[in-house]
Amino acid sequence: MEPRAADSCFLGDVGFWVERTPVHEAAQRGESLQLQQLIESGACVNQVTVDSITPLHAASLQGQAQCVQLLLAAGAQVDARNIDGSTPLCDACASGSIECVKLLLSYGAKVNPPLYTASPLHEACMSGSSECVRLLIDVGANLEAHDCHFGTPLHVACAREHLDCVKVLLNAGANVNAAKLHETALHHAAKVKNVDLIEMLIQFGGNIYARDNRGKKPSDYTWSSSAPAKCFEYYEKTPLTLSQLCRVSLRKATGVRGLEKIAKLNIPPRLIDYLCYN
Repeated sequence: MEPRAADSCFLGDVGFWVERTPVHEAAQRGESLQLQQLIESGACVNQVTVDSITPLHAASLQGQAQCVQLLLAAGAQVDARNIDGSTPLCDACASGSIECVKLLLSYGAKVNPPLYTASPLHEACMSGSSECVRLLIDVGANLEAHDCHFGTPLHVACAREHLDCVKVLLNAGANVNAAKLHETALHHAAKVKNVDLIEMLIQFGGNIYARDNRGKKPSDYTWSSSAPAKCFEYYEKTPLTLSQLCRVSLRKATGVRGLEKIAKLNIPPRLIDYLCYN
């Protein structure tokens, strides 16, 4: 397909608006030897398709770490955005490739790019990669990044029932009662009917009485006599103990990276374990 005149305008350092190139194909398929030969022959590593996808996007989305390394070393733009606004780091997180994530971060990829769409942390939560979630948080990912469709990363992890990711987020200080159109993570847990998820959120201070934009509590999304409904009924009749309330309050006060602060407290190890939900 020949590019139209409007599509063939030069775009600074990123080359031309083109269809997928051999560099894109090699990067996506993980053909590192062919990619190396293309680079050595002078192929542009920053050419974009009509939807602004670079070879680095293609390699990252498929978790092709060796190709990601080759492209970055050849000068690929680490924070290039596609038509949806996603960066290669977003795509690497979507693939769940911790190796690609580490490579991109080592070349300066922004962990909190100025996006109005899903952040890298959202994407890691969608893919269910708790390892990627933990790494992003360690390098400063915004726990409360908000996407107009998905809400916060915690909303995403709960909607996808990725319990390991939920635990990592909550331990890092994510707001358990953050709202998306007044809908909390607990509403998501009720909708997917996951009792373990409901229990976890409540233990971290999830408000069972929070109402969404339809005026419904999380329990209103459960079937009568079902396990999730019985779980909510139990906590409505049996409030959290004083020790649990103190734990929730202290964890809230410690904020982001609370576990690091708690570990330094001059209190018995048993209490530290309790505060860390061990």
